[in-house]
Amino acid sequence: MFGSDERVLLRHYLEQGMSKAAIARQLGVIRRTVYYWIQRGQLHRGDQEEPAQYGPRRPVLSKLDPSKPIIDPRLGEYPKLTATRLYREVRKAGYGGGYGQVKRYVRRVRPRAPHEPIQRFETPPGHQRQVDFADFQLPWGRRYALIVVLGYSRLIWFRYYERQTMPVVMRGLEASFDYFGGVPEELLFDQMKAVIVRDEREEGGRLIENREFLRFSRHWGFRVRACRPYRARTKGKVERSVRYIRESFFYGRDFVSDHDLNARARTWREEEANVRNHGTLKERPVDRFEREQKSLNPLAAWPYHSVVVPLPKPSAASLTAANWPRTVDVERRPLTEYARLTGGVS
Repeated sequence: MFGSDERVLLRHYLEQGMSKAAIARQLGVIRRTVYYWIQRGQLHRGDQEEPAQYGPRRPVLSKLDPSKPIIDPRLGEYPKLTATRLYREVRKAGYGGGYGQVKRYVRRVRPRAPHEPIQRFETPPGHQRQVDFADFQLPWGRRYALIVVLGYSRLIWFRYYERQTMPVVMRGLEASFDYFGGVPEELLFDQMKAVIVRDEREEGGRLIENREFLRFSRHWGFRVRACRPYRARTKGKVERSVRYIRESFFYGRDFVSDHDLNARARTWREEEANVRNHGTLKERPVDRFEREQKSLNPLAAWPYHSVVVPLPKPSAASLTAANWPRTVDVERRPLTEYARLTGGVS
């Protein structure tokens, strides 16, 4: 093909006075071709050639095309219909192709609900603290991490317990208050049954606060709030912390006891979790906490003492010979023996 490069070279060689045979050898063609280019006027054509124009490719009909008018309306009315179900329906209507073709087409045209991104609902310093339990399986049994996250700074406190009970929640929150050095205005709970209960006697099953925990909250001076009905605006802080603890602390480590588990959790919390550069905030939680701590309410003068909720019973593993409840042997004697000892005085 005679292109712009060959035209430039041909003009250059002719201007230098080269013979047609020498030009043919330089261009790698026969001499007759050089004469043909000159006679056809290729030497005087413009250097810029228009790009080749290609038309649209002719569509190739598939076996599924006659069945698409059946699939499209069905998906429009019932967007969650499975490809298997639609495959059976078009087979009955005469479709002779395979299931894979139906599956790929359904995946491409299925109506999808618009994705609503989660918007982080940020709170001012000292306003909110989110609380939740997360369960972890260990060789000696299941343990539950009570996780507390400050809404503004994302500072984390957590500790592992044997049970999910209200006394555990109250003791854990008091330990977190002491760790943070203050109390927030409100505590947000994500469906913790130990604190938030569903009162079926109320019309509509309205969520109400546990009365004992309500007294606990008044003692410490914070409001109790569940993630509903505005959970969509607040969801994410404590849930992301649960995942972060699972993947960054718990996963891939071996623990030998509850004491070892909590001791290493404290070390990881201080040396990694609270001093990392937070992905959302682009700051370290400890640095933001310096601004948040002064906004926390002061601690109560003394811990909360419940007269309603009993202390949890000790586990069977903790009842060793050293702390097992002692019993007293009582010697049984007949009444006549007691009368003799007292001199017959009854």
